[in-house]
Amino acid sequence: MTANLELAPIGNCQVSALVDEEGGFVWGCVPRVDGDPVFCSLLNGDEKDRGTWRFELEGQVNASQHYERNSAILKTRLEAEDGSAVEISDFAPRYETSGRMYRPVAFTRIVRPVAGAPRLKVVLAPMKNYGEQLAPTNNGTNHIRYLAGPQTLRLSTDAPVGYILEGRHYRVESDQHFFLGPDEPFVGNIRSEVRRMEANTAKYWQHWVRGLHIPLEWQEETIRAAISLKLCQHEETGAIVAALTTSIPEAANSQRNWDYRYCWIRDSYYTVQALNRLGALDVLEKYLAYLRNIVDQARGGQIQPLYSVMGAEELDEFEAEHLAGYRGMGPVRVGNAAYKQVQYDCYGQIVMPTAQAFFDQRLLRMADETDFAHLEEVGEAAWAKHDKPDAGLWEFRTRQEVHTYSAVMCWAACDRLANVAATLGKGDRVVFWKQRAEKIRATIEEKAWREDGEHYGASFENGYLDASLLQMVELRFLKPDDERFIKTFAAIERDLRRGDHMLRYAAEDDFGAPETAFNVCTFWLIEALGLVGRREEAREIFESMLSHTTHSGLLSEDLDYETGELWGNFPQTYSLVGIINCAGLLSKPWSEVR
Repeated sequence: MTANLELAPIGNCQVSALVDEEGGFVWGCVPRVDGDPVFCSLLNGDEKDRGTWRFELEGQVNASQHYERNSAILKTRLEAEDGSAVEISDFAPRYETSGRMYRPVAFTRIVRPVAGAPRLKVVLAPMKNYGEQLAPTNNGTNHIRYLAGPQTLRLSTDAPVGYILEGRHYRVESDQHFFLGPDEPFVGNIRSEVRRMEANTAKYWQHWVRGLHIPLEWQEETIRAAISLKLCQHEETGAIVAALTTSIPEAANSQRNWDYRYCWIRDSYYTVQALNRLGALDVLEKYLAYLRNIVDQARGGQIQPLYSVMGAEELDEFEAEHLAGYRGMGPVRVGNAAYKQVQYDCYGQIVMPTAQAFFDQRLLRMADETDFAHLEEVGEAAWAKHDKPDAGLWEFRTRQEVHTYSAVMCWAACDRLANVAATLGKGDRVVFWKQRAEKIRATIEEKAWREDGEHYGASFENGYLDASLLQMVELRFLKPDDERFIKTFAAIERDLRRGDHMLRYAAEDDFGAPETAFNVCTFWLIEALGLVGRREEAREIFESMLSHTTHSGLLSEDLDYETGELWGNFPQTYSLVGIINCAGLLSKPWSEVR
């Protein structure tokens, strides 16, 4: 079967896996999201029996899949031509026990025979060192050990170990339980313990969802996007990754293959902003702790665009030579050289989520004057860099300009610092930061506005357009009825809109002209349409975008605007943020049904 992005994630905020439509694990890393992909068949070319974990039903003719309601527990039903069938329940355990969150480096599967006399083969073939070789095994009576490099995994099961090792089909006459986790003896009866894990994990997710403030319309879409965004957080540190994968190309054979398993300050800002709108403060609180460590680490110096989930600064980029790539379209990159870039929008994206901690009394830890002092150091950097060239939010690798979006984000940093100073009663700092924000605004108005085209340019030096200019309203730099915004929006539609989709920019970059629409930019288009009064058009395009989601209700980074095929890393946090934000903006109010 040709690799595709019809995938469903499971996870517990420590590890995650992507499961294909027939219940096969095709991507999953240990001991965390940026670790070695023990399941890597998604990027393994035609070698589908290496780097996978799947159940092959003899005579299979059909497969169907869904999530247990309001949870991250995935159910897959496999049916055979003789009428026999099994249901597979997949999850990573997550629930509170002994006063702490239990989220082991473990994947749990339950196979239940639900019709006839199904015959099944278990294919479990984890790899090591980015696809270099299959993990060597040894085994005991009820377990198999997989020596996956520095991380040894142990499969504990009540299924016949010999059949698994020999790859034989066998008759499944009762429920079978599989726990692939740390190399330590499984404590307790595996049947009862795994079922208890399943029940507790379902309860955790359903209670988490219960606390969300969701719109009246598009509830299922919003809930699924919210759960998937939470799965992108590495809870130990609070970091939020841009996606769970690496090197899914932005377009076929484009070489635009990047590793997104890291924490971009920009992407994380948008993620916590969207989840805040739903009331998911747990994600924000953990991320703010991560940010405080990043700011401390920088000591008033340069903030990088991205860091590892553990806060490591160096993410040297190399190619995994043993993996052929998605549909053979390499390279498969590990690490991301963008960490060396300067992207000055990050200062605003640190200040804005942190500012909430000075106002929101629901938080367990509100920010104080010491935090404000550290945040002012970030503001000083924003002021110093607001009119300096950078790589921009699209991370150009071969050129730098003074990007308008970066300048507006620096303005936002100073503007929000004035708000924080006001709530702390620091009148002199209110004046100080307001004056700086006003000076940055004046510079943007002077340098970014193009009289010849009657629109803002993407940079101070050039008048080309990019979709990030639509964010000037979201950031409160402009109001939606501002004449300059209306003119800029018209120009962006003219140059960047492709039917119901939006390019991020049309100008050639380091790899030539973009070939696919950037999904978050389409959501920015939808938001702008709604804000300028074209609400019905916005709703139509939103519904069109939802029609492109996978069967799991998710989106990747990019979309071929001619064929509708998804491309780019998956699931992409930016795109899921777009679903949440647009649903909230465009939904009918709850008052209509009360």
